[in-house]
Amino acid sequence: QNMTMTTTDAPLARLGRLMVDQPLIPLTLILLALIAALAILNPAILSLFWVSNTLKIAIPLAMLAACQTLTMLTGGIDLSVGTAATIAAYVTATATPLIGAPSAIGIAMGCTLLIGVVNGIGIAFARVHPLIMTLGTGLIATGCLLVYQRSVISTGTIYPDLLVWLGTGRTFSLPNGLFLFVPFAALILWAQRRTGFGRLLYAIGSNEAAARLSGVRVWQVHLALYSLSGVIAGLSGLLYLGMVKTASLSLALPLDLPSVAAAVIGGTSIFGGRGGYGGTILGALILTVLATMLTLLQMPEGGRRILYGTIILVVCALYIRVTDCN
Repeated sequence: QNMTMTTTDAPLARLGRLMVDQPLIPLTLILLALIAALAILNPAILSLFWVSNTLKIAIPLAMLAACQTLTMLTGGIDLSVGTAATIAAYVTATATPLIGAPSAIGIAMGCTLLIGVVNGIGIAFARVHPLIMTLGTGLIATGCLLVYQRSVISTGTIYPDLLVWLGTGRTFSLPNGLFLFVPFAALILWAQRRTGFGRLLYAIGSNEAAARLSGVRVWQVHLALYSLSGVIAGLSGLLYLGMVKTASLSLALPLDLPSVAAAVIGGTSIFGGRGGYGGTILGALILTVLATMLTLLQMPEGGRRILYGTIILVVCALYIRVTDCN
């Protein structure tokens, strides 16, 4: 019986080691499989324009998912990123006619930084769980945005040219958003593995008590982490504004759940201490290709949200199962 169990569990153990040690390999295979399925459904859709459009749509999602990846490494989560991104976009669009684009963008980013700082203070000092803290902060920020809307409802909107260029422009058939995303992604990938701050995120997520005993000032890490998450969410909102050119009170809110899903699909553990941004980028691409497939299949928005939730649950369960086999 023991031999049978060993034989049965061996492939699962190998899969677990692959997901832990080389997560980009299975994720790349999944992405290629989805593209192949898409080609079967509609061969005419695959083109350089489709690739460019897919990248353009995936970039804001991948940037928001960076917030989830970094916070999940410590065992946390940030459910206020969609609200922060929406605030950055709405404040920029409505304040630009009044004070100009540079000042409007500065105020918008200041608002998202404030959201991150409040999250960090609540988590670091009040010891509120990140899920509860960020959810509450997001609701409060949404209320503040509604109050702000009433004061600028007659000012109109202007979308800064730089944001429109980044969001909708193309260079050599590739989206201009890559000029922002490539340095951003390179910085995150370098920081998470090559800097003391990145190593502290893994240490806290693996064992916060041990990190404290080792002299790590966990409160400083949390404060810096969630402040950084607010800034990243603000940048994502600005890019998304340039892409859709619409000032809406719910602009980036639909990206909240997909941003979590992208991080989870990319191999970042919700329990902390394991994962990385490289997998998250592939997770965002997988979700974007999947969304194209669901559009072809004419699946309604409600069905998509059900699917995203199911993906999170199934991937988490599978990830825990296969890693426990190692």
